[in-house]
Amino acid sequence: MTQPPHPPTTPPYGTPDTPRLTVRGEAHLDVDPEIARIQITVTARGTDRRTTLQDLTRRNQDTQKLLDTYAQAIHTRETSAFTLTPHLTTKGRHERVRAYHGTIHTTATLTDFTALGELTTRLADQELTRVDGPWWALRPDSPAHRAARRQAVHDAVQRAREYAEALGAHLLALVELADQDVDGYAPFPAARAAAPARMAFAGATTPETAPALDLEPQRQQVYAQVNARFTMTPPQL
Repeated sequence: MTQPPHPPTTPPYGTPDTPRLTVRGEAHLDVDPEIARIQITVTARGTDRRTTLQDLTRRNQDTQKLLDTYAQAIHTRETSAFTLTPHLTTKGRHERVRAYHGTIHTTATLTDFTALGELTTRLADQELTRVDGPWWALRPDSPAHRAARRQAVHDAVQRAREYAEALGAHLLALVELADQDVDGYAPFPAARAAAPARMAFAGATTPETAPALDLEPQRQQVYAQVNARFTMTPPQL
């Protein structure tokens, strides 16, 4: 039985009559951050397990109550870790506990930066409380990512046109458009990681409230990259 002929396949490379042009489009935006993350660690230490746990619970409740007063500025908050560790004596063969050390880690994500400095100051002013951060970032669905991708596509088209014009030709059609990592290119980071400002410390030694920290948001670098293949008219060599 005669099989129907296979339709002609387009070669993965250009021909003299229809050359192919491959370019890379890139975009680099410098934008303001949209969120800031801080980590709060409350600590308790003592020789009695129950007393240590009670102290830890009380300090964590104080932290959560303080966070409640900034509910409008906080996008999310979650307990990331809890530990209560017995420390054994180094002398003797028996398992004798000399102290208990407990910690609770809470992560808060803020969208209102005007309240960030005051909140971090009040948190660091609490008893045996450590604050790490802020880590500045963009939302996963930030419009900045979409804008960077669109700009990368426009850059690819512009580059291709310039190459074609340099050869006395013009573009005919788009053959393929791929994200940066589809064809094996090493991806750029989505945004530059921000080095956190550290604010850690035990409770205040004076009854006065410490002045609010002046925290300057760190601008974020957003990258986008695409690979594009076009066909073009024969060059005028």
